[in-house]
Amino acid sequence: MTGNHFRFLPKVELHLHLDCSLSFDAVRTLSPSVTAAQYVAAYVPPSRVTDLADLLRRNARSLALLQTPWGLRVAVHDLMRQLRDDGVVYAELRFAPLQHLEGGLQPKQVVQTVNHALEQAIRETGVEARLLLCTLRHFTAADSLRTAQLAHAFQGTYVVGLDLAGNEAGHSLDAHVAAFDYAHRHGLSCTAHAGEARGAQSVRETLDRLHPSRIGHGVRSIEEPELLCELKRRRVHLEVCPSCNVQIGIFGSLAAHPVDPLYRAGVSVGINTDTRTLTPTTLSAEYARLSAAFRWDHSDFLRSNLMALDASFAEPALKARLRPVLECAYA
Repeated sequence: MTGNHFRFLPKVELHLHLDCSLSFDAVRTLSPSVTAAQYVAAYVPPSRVTDLADLLRRNARSLALLQTPWGLRVAVHDLMRQLRDDGVVYAELRFAPLQHLEGGLQPKQVVQTVNHALEQAIRETGVEARLLLCTLRHFTAADSLRTAQLAHAFQGTYVVGLDLAGNEAGHSLDAHVAAFDYAHRHGLSCTAHAGEARGAQSVRETLDRLHPSRIGHGVRSIEEPELLCELKRRRVHLEVCPSCNVQIGIFGSLAAHPVDPLYRAGVSVGINTDTRTLTPTTLSAEYARLSAAFRWDHSDFLRSNLMALDASFAEPALKARLRPVLECAYA
C-alpha cells in the first residue's frame, strides 16, 4: 500500500517537534529569498547523518526563523496544515520555549503566542492538537525547572505536559529530576526522550528517576528483554519514530528496526515522524514503509493508533470522541 492510500486514514501523532518541521512554504514566508533548491540544501539533512548530535545541529537555520511572534505563528499554522493534509486527527506538538528568546521574547510570551496560534489553527484545519513544553538535556537545573513551571502556569490551556528532549548521550538526568518532581506534584503529564542515542539502560534510568508515562523513542529497550516486561507492567507507551532512527544510524535499515518486535511483544507502541524537516517524511509515508517492511495492515495501524490515543495527554472527552473515528475508518 502506498503513502497516498494511508493519507486518507485518520492518525494520531504524539511525537512531533514544532521547530523541526518547517515546510518550504513556511521558510519562504519567513525568508522570501530562499529558493526551493536552497531550502533542500540548507534546511533538509540527507537521508543518513553521522548521529543524533549531527542531526540536531542542522536545525539552527529553522530555529533562527522562530524568534519572533510572527515566526512562531507561521510555524504553528504551517505544521497544522501539514497534519491536516496527512490525515492526522490528533497531535501533540512539542517545543522548548527557552530556545525562542533571541529576538527579545520572554518565555511566557513564547508560550502565549504558540498557544493562541494553535487555537486558531485548530479552528482553521479541524485537527485537534495539544502542546508539550520541552526542557533539553543540556539545560541547567534552573532552566529545566523554569520550563516545568511554565507548563504548570499554562495548565488548562492547550499545554498538557512536559517533555525532556535533546541528545541523551553525554548528559545525565541530574539537572532534570527536580523539574519532573515539580511536574508530578502539580499534576502535569510527562514524557521523556530515552533509548535513542543510548541503550536500554537509558530507558530504565529515565523511568526510575523521572517517572514519565511515555518514552520518546525508547526503541533500544529491545536490547533488554526484562525491560520489555517492565514497560508492559508500568503501561509505558513508546513514541516510535522509525525513519528518524534509521537516518541517525541507530539501525541500518527499516527492516532492522525493532518497531515490529516491540509491537509483537505487546509493548504499547505508536508511530510518529519526530520531525518533518530534519527527517522529511509524513505519517502516511511511515505507514506505507511499515506495511512494506513488516506487512502491517489496517488492524495493526488501528491498534497502534488506539494505543497512542490511550497514551495521549488529551482530555478524556476528546479521546472518547476520537476513538470511534479511528475504529470506523480502519474497519
